[in-house]
Amino acid sequence: MNQNENKICWAVSTGETGMVSQVLGLAEAVGFTVQQKSIRLRGPWSWLPGHLTPFALKGLSSGADKLAPPWPDLMITCGRRSVAASIAVRRLSAGKTFTVHVQNPLVPSRYLDLVLPPRHDGLTGANVHPTRASIHRITPEKLSEEADRMAAQFANLPRPLVCVVIGGNSSAHKLTRRATEELADQLLALSKNKGVGLAVTTSRRTGKENTAILKNKLTGPNCMLWSGEGKNPYFAMLGLADYILVTSDSASMVSEACATGKPVHIIDLEGGNERFAKFHESLRNEGITRPFTGALEDWRYSPLTCTQDAAKLVLEKMKTREG
Repeated sequence: MNQNENKICWAVSTGETGMVSQVLGLAEAVGFTVQQKSIRLRGPWSWLPGHLTPFALKGLSSGADKLAPPWPDLMITCGRRSVAASIAVRRLSAGKTFTVHVQNPLVPSRYLDLVLPPRHDGLTGANVHPTRASIHRITPEKLSEEADRMAAQFANLPRPLVCVVIGGNSSAHKLTRRATEELADQLLALSKNKGVGLAVTTSRRTGKENTAILKNKLTGPNCMLWSGEGKNPYFAMLGLADYILVTSDSASMVSEACATGKPVHIIDLEGGNERFAKFHESLRNEGITRPFTGALEDWRYSPLTCTQDAAKLVLEKMKTREG
């Protein structure tokens, strides 16, 4: 056992899939023994900014995981509603617990030891270190392992294999029926004209109507669509893919795709905002992604290593404080 495994890290979120992925991804990369925790704050604690929430741990809902001594060496949080708990643990541990928040905490950064927002948030501060893209759980080892484990499920699909990751409606984006039909037709044309295999995955945000459209159109021996039934093949799909297409609505999904080093085409959805525009513009300008126009292009880039870079920074900051 290495010395890091003797240390404890709490990976704390309010349970949303995207938040869990980020806290676990960073915690696993740091290499401490990870204890995953899900919390919720009751009112009035949940109504106040995190740094103005006294006795936050007393406001945990009845279904929340316990946050109590012995305090961990490291506590990683993600999402606005977990900030108050991080500030409380830092105070109650008398600074023993090193607190890291992923994303914008929406409180002054001095209340935390380290803040890791995505760079398109534009957040600055002495202990703020922006990441090029979102933190996640993707590693080359995980992709290789899952690709080997589930290879038989994709063996009959033609090569090259195109992995298509479809999100959907959000506060900033909209996946319309028309856009879904157009995307399905573009994918079918690729399959017919180029002989590629299609491995498609949807999300809860895709919606029943749009998922039904995809299921009805993407049929035949060259297509496989996963929409929630059985074991999630997402990691295997990324590992096996020759090309990746991903909708523009999720910085996390795009970041995960860009960790592979494979050509990543962005499927633009209606909507967006300034933050998303900056995110996508940066990746395009750096030669990492290209828009999807119905055709596949080949290019190379260095895979994004945001999670590994952030983990290295966490360990350096902890060592500096201890030393």
